[in-house]
Amino acid sequence: MTTLSTKTFTDLVQQQVAAIQGASKALVDLTIGSILRVIVESNAAVVLWLQALILQLLSVTRAATSTGADLDSFVADYGFTPARIAATSASGQVTFARFTTTLQAVITVGVYVQSTDGSQKYIVTLDTTNVNYSATLGGYVLAPGIASINVPVAALSTGSATNAVIGQISQISQGISGVDTVTNAAAFTNGADAETDPALRARFIAWVASLSKATKAAIGYAITSVQVGLTYTLTENYNYSNVWQPGYFTVIADDGTGYPSGTLLATIGNAIDAVRPIGSTFGVFAPVVVTANVNAIITTASGYTHSAVVALVYTDVTTYINGLGIGQTLSWTKLIQIIYEASPGITNVSGVTINAGTADLTATAQQVIKFGTVTIS
Repeated sequence: MTTLSTKTFTDLVQQQVAAIQGASKALVDLTIGSILRVIVESNAAVVLWLQALILQLLSVTRAATSTGADLDSFVADYGFTPARIAATSASGQVTFARFTTTLQAVITVGVYVQSTDGSQKYIVTLDTTNVNYSATLGGYVLAPGIASINVPVAALSTGSATNAVIGQISQISQGISGVDTVTNAAAFTNGADAETDPALRARFIAWVASLSKATKAAIGYAITSVQVGLTYTLTENYNYSNVWQPGYFTVIADDGTGYPSGTLLATIGNAIDAVRPIGSTFGVFAPVVVTANVNAIITTASGYTHSAVVALVYTDVTTYINGLGIGQTLSWTKLIQIIYEASPGITNVSGVTINAGTADLTATAQQVIKFGTVTIS
């Protein structure tokens, strides 16, 4: 928006006074409380109101300055969809366990669990590929002799607030016969807030740039418009087996978990199909997860509780590793830096290994690194 020469209330009063005094030698009583001073200040107030209306109008006539619903309606006028990507719910695996394994127990689909403080609730979802799922019983079976099983859950609400650190989901909201505890061994990180104004503006610009279709920009826009937080790699003229195949391109997409659902991959494929070049073919695949097993020894200063510092390091290390995108390398030296930055009470870090070595863990364009076992002592 062009920079406007706006006026303050004081500016408007002073300029009116100067004009009046310059035009008339008789009208000079502009002291506070005088009739002429009241008229001048009234005029200034009206001008300020008109100035505010003009600024407000100018702000909603361009995407660069519009916000909220005004920005949504602005981009919608161009046929830009979705006008704003909605918030998503966090999801992942929780572990149900029990102390006595004599009898069979069933965790039915639809059971609720919640965070430690009760602020977020999660529901057990259906996964027919889970080896413990029984269609007859309508849930996941803890067979006699089995102490624990992992089942999928999804947050009832949406947004980044539904994400959970390790161990945060710890309460069963309703009684399950034969089941005693629940916890999440891995953090939930795929919950996202609705698209922000800056992100929407950036996507709108990318959409305009993609209108020619059949370009990398168009395909990238199509992928990232499916859901907040998606990352991807695109390899041209090579199939998934890395064999030269002219006219084919391979897309690896991830929602932050390393295990995007088949439904999400199909949705991405449909979005790409709407903009791909005619005569070309493609495939959309989930990344191959490369497991990073980390070990480290830390020394803590006096005045710090070692176990508490260990917990901070564990959280920061696992969050950093799970935040790596497709094809990104897990740096050994960066990992040491992450450990040191976890707490000012750390005085020394030693014995840091990634998969029993001290080299960086690399990933190809088809791989994403996620943590496996992380041992901090």
